[in-house]
Amino acid sequence: MCEAGPTVFIGLSHRTNAEGARQLGAWLTSFGIEARTVDIRTIPGILHLKSGVVALDVGRVLSIAALAAHEAFADHDVLRVPAGEEYAANCVRVNDRLFVAEGFPATQAMLRQAGYQLEPLDMSEFAKMDGGLSCLSLRF
Repeated sequence: MCEAGPTVFIGLSHRTNAEGARQLGAWLTSFGIEARTVDIRTIPGILHLKSGVVALDVGRVLSIAALAAHEAFADHDVLRVPAGEEYAANCVRVNDRLFVAEGFPATQAMLRQAGYQLEPLDMSEFAKMDGGLSCLSLRF
């Protein structure tokens, strides 16, 4: 699940089935939150939705190329992660800081140019097991 203000993107993956996504969407809608489903089952290397797309702001997402043109993001500004830096799409924004994985200079330059303050972190050991920043985050 990826929250972008009044919109929540629900990843339909090998871990979340269509019925689970439908139920979550219905529950969110009951609170006035728009729910959009994004099927990622056919995209190689994507374990869960935030492996390939994260909300940076209410109207802006950071996305890998395979998801950038998805209809669910049509009304959002989509920053596309450069080829070869797909792991960098999994980042976490906390207040005015954006925690990003070290070692992805093109993505970091793009994000800085877009006005974000970055906190690069060594994620090399976690990346070996498909672990990303959103996997390691507890936010309240």
